[in-house]
Amino acid sequence: MVLIDDNSTVLSIGDSMPAFSLPATDGITVDCTLIRDPILAVVFTCNHCPYAKAYEDRLIALAEDFDEEGVQFVLINSNDSTNYPEDSFENMKEKHDEKRYPFPYCLDKSQKVAQAYGALCTPHCFVFNHDRILKYKGRIDDNWAHPDAVTEHNLHDALRALVEGKEPPVHAVNAIGCSIKWKQ
Repeated sequence: MVLIDDNSTVLSIGDSMPAFSLPATDGITVDCTLIRDPILAVVFTCNHCPYAKAYEDRLIALAEDFDEEGVQFVLINSNDSTNYPEDSFENMKEKHDEKRYPFPYCLDKSQKVAQAYGALCTPHCFVFNHDRILKYKGRIDDNWAHPDAVTEHNLHDALRALVEGKEPPVHAVNAIGCSIKWKQ
């Protein structure tokens, strides 16, 4: 496990969203250009990373909390499943069903989407407004290991501001998690 505490240098706040069309665990193909919700939260994650696992329930809660407010979450796994079999598409399907994800969980087998976003780790969040302009990138909150000790709810606060038609209080905070497992 390689710990990353950094942020994307590929996308800057104010950049347009890189388009993607990816297979999801529920059998559909997610084409981001067809998502009509005003706010889109793209989260790079995976099955095996302890940071990603720690945030699963918090992401589900956020998606449920913001569902009626026009926020769509899309989770993307870009890890190399050859060397990390827990991140295979079959295991992603099991995770989706087991956790009852209220959002699509997509496979970026080519890793081109992760590269286009500059995703560094799992989890790594990118939030786009109705014009699909990047308004927030980075972590979910400031305490992956202890949800009760969180003092900075970065992703929540960014989403709340955008839903209310405001700018996020913070646009970028380093993402913290396991490195994306790139193919050789």
